[in-house]
This record gives sequence, structure tokens and C-alpha cells, in this order.
Amino acid sequence: MRRALADRLLPGLVAAMALLATLAAAGGDAAAGLAARWQAGAAAAVTVQLPPARADAAETVRAALAALPDVAAARVVDPARLQALLRPWLGEAAAGMQTVLPLPVLIELHLTPEAAARLARAPAAEAAALAERLGTAAPGIEVEAHGLWVARLARLAAAVRGVALAVLALVAGVAAAAVGVAVRAGLAARRDSVLVVHGLGAGDGWIAAQFARRAARLAAAGGLLGAAAAVPVLMLLRGLGASLLAADGDGDAAVPGLAAAPGMLAVADLPWLPLLAVPALAWAIGWTTAQITVRRWLRTLP
Repeated sequence: MRRALADRLLPGLVAAMALLATLAAAGGDAAAGLAARWQAGAAAAVTVQLPPARADAAETVRAALAALPDVAAARVVDPARLQALLRPWLGEAAAGMQTVLPLPVLIELHLTPEAAARLARAPAAEAAALAERLGTAAPGIEVEAHGLWVARLARLAAAVRGVALAVLALVAGVAAAAVGVAVRAGLAARRDSVLVVHGLGAGDGWIAAQFARRAARLAAAGGLLGAAAAVPVLMLLRGLGASLLAADGDGDAAVPGLAAAPGMLAVADLPWLPLLAVPALAWAIGWTTAQITVRRWLRTLP
């Protein structure tokens, strides 16, 4: 069997496929996690603008909005924070912006889970209805709900996850094809021996099991090698993304696997389920493909 199925080429091919499969699965999980966080966080946030002329009534408007059933919390944005938001575009001129052009007063609203869920299900219609309810409670305000953009980002994340699943299916198919080609090459190399053993009375199942065990072990070894190679790659990718997806103001990590400080990664938060599942799936693909390939070849014998 070692002459029939070499222990170098097949594990290397399966390892490459396992690496791609692990990265695709991790990407799909990350996209799903981001979509869930967007829907639970940003979708529940609403920004209300109050004209500069009504700045003195900011606390009154905030209290009126906080009393609404759909609003869980409301707070007036500190002017220093508003200037910090403008600084990337205006530079140091943002500090004196208030004296040149009065800025509107911003009030941040956090919706209740029920209101956020309605906004996520029907972002366009619910955003208009929410703006009408808020405008009734505090006339003259401008409302900006983030649910519409969150819904679009969630659809994008779902598309990314769908692509990841398609990549997984493609990788599994390529791995099965590689095992099938290797098994056929092994059958061709040991044709005479197989014919002799088959002529002496060995059943198709017994012969197929010999090839299947060898192919499954080689595929599992390749899967384990690919999963091991994916660990540093995933840590590198998450480290590069830590500055973008770092902790938010409340100290919660933006995505699972990122610690509070950028660049600090928790190894325990890596996608260990896909990493551990890849060798097992590779073993199953090797076993099944070898069984099917050998049995079909044996049925062609005279």
C-alpha cells in the first residue's frame, strides 16, 4: 500500500485544501459575528440633531425622548466629543468650529431590544415610523437611524458567509478529486497484485478497505497539517485587524478573538471547532472517496 499510495504528494495536497477550508470557515464565522454585533449594537442606536438655536433646551428634549417606550437610554453628546469626531476632517480647526459656525446639539438614543428588532426587520419603514414618533415628542429635531445601513451591512456579511460556504464545498470537492486520482494511480501501479488477490477470493469490500484505510490516514495527516498551518495565519490576520476592530468605548471587543488592547490576541478565542473538525472531515473524505473509487474500479474487471 505504501507503493500504491505515496505518503508525500497526497498529504501535501490535502494540507493545502485544509488550510483554505479553515480560512474560509473562519471568515464565515467572523462575518456572522460582525453581522450579529451590528444588529445588536449599531441598529439600536439613533442620532437626534437639535438646531443650535435650541441648545438651551437640549436637556428638556433629551428627557422627553428618554420617556418614550421605544427608547432605553438617551444622552447629550459632549461638545468635546463632537469636536473629536470632526478633527479627522477639519484638523485643529475643529476646536474653534463652534465660534465660527454653531454646531447642532447631538443626542444619542439607544432603543429597546424590541424596537431594535423591528428596525432590523424593516429598516426603511420602521425608521420612518420611528422618526415620526420622535418628532412628535420633540418637534423640530432631525433623526438619523442607523438601521438601514446596518441591514445593508448584515446582507453583505450574509453574502460573505455564503461565499465562504461555497468555498468550503469547492475545497471538499477538490480534495475528494485529489484522493480519487491518487487512488486510481495506486490501483494502476498495483494492478497485477490487486488482480491476484481478487482472483484468490478477496472480496471487493476487503480490497477497498485496504486502500480506504491508507487514503484516510494520509488525508487526515494532511488535514491536521493544514489546520496547524492555519493557526498562525489566523492569528496574523486578527492581529492586523485588531486596530480596526478593537474594543469599543464600553470595553467590549468588537469581534470575538480580539482582546481589549489592539494587537493582544486570545488564543482560546480562535475558531477551534473548524480547526479540530478539518482533520476529521479530511479522514471522512479520504475514506469515502477511496471506497467509491476502488469499488467502481473492481466492477470494471472481467
